[in-house]
Amino acid sequence: MILDRFKLTDKVAIVTGAGRGIGAGIALAFAEMGADVVCAARTVEQIEAVAEQARGFGRRALAVPCDVTDRAQLENVVARAMEAFGRVDVLVNNAGGTPPREALRTSEKVFEEAFRFNVTSAFLATRFAVPHMLKGGGGAVLNISSGAGRYPIPGFVAYGTAKAALSFMTRILAHEFAPRVRVNAIAVGSVETSALAPFLNDDLRGKMEALTPMRRIGTVEDIALAALYLASPASSWVTGKVFEIDGGSETSNWPFAPPGL
Repeated sequence: MILDRFKLTDKVAIVTGAGRGIGAGIALAFAEMGADVVCAARTVEQIEAVAEQARGFGRRALAVPCDVTDRAQLENVVARAMEAFGRVDVLVNNAGGTPPREALRTSEKVFEEAFRFNVTSAFLATRFAVPHMLKGGGGAVLNISSGAGRYPIPGFVAYGTAKAALSFMTRILAHEFAPRVRVNAIAVGSVETSALAPFLNDDLRGKMEALTPMRRIGTVEDIALAALYLASPASSWVTGKVFEIDGGSETSNWPFAPPGL
């Protein structure tokens, strides 16, 4: 049946930033569709909780503490996956983020840290995981990018530029790894996660929804469903693409005026 193409039965998936929000949603969607999952993030209690939920779907799950800005810790995540499961089929580079700050107040250190967190970490995790995929039947890498890397949002020079780089890196690696390993990305719009939810009072929600063609804020499940498609055999003829999952937005729905000079 055609829906079987969306299954990940007995595949092994590594998801960074899997302790909450989009990362947790992706890890649980993969487990529900038959994958064993490796949940990596800095907060042990969070990834242990997500791993326990994944086991509720009858799958194996491993929680591995990891700061993705640390090369050795990233390498350890892949090594632990191989020790526990003997294979890696899917890698989701979800961990990332940088707080907004005006360009003239963004230091060189902050700018470079944004690249380390959002781009270099994904590159290194991919370097560590792909050789194991190639020893098996191939695999899929999914990078979680952002609409901030697609349209200009004042105050997000470090984050937006880093996410734009992540999206372009996706395209380059897809051509280099084809046909055995597919590499795609999701440019995420405004999603109601634990990071955004505290700010979503009725006034802000209304303004953001009015600026979104689909008239609602995205959900974690919206992104998890797209991730499932891009990680599963359903997308076997898709690589090097950046999927815009953003409610139809072509400009930012962040309703605050840019800082003046």
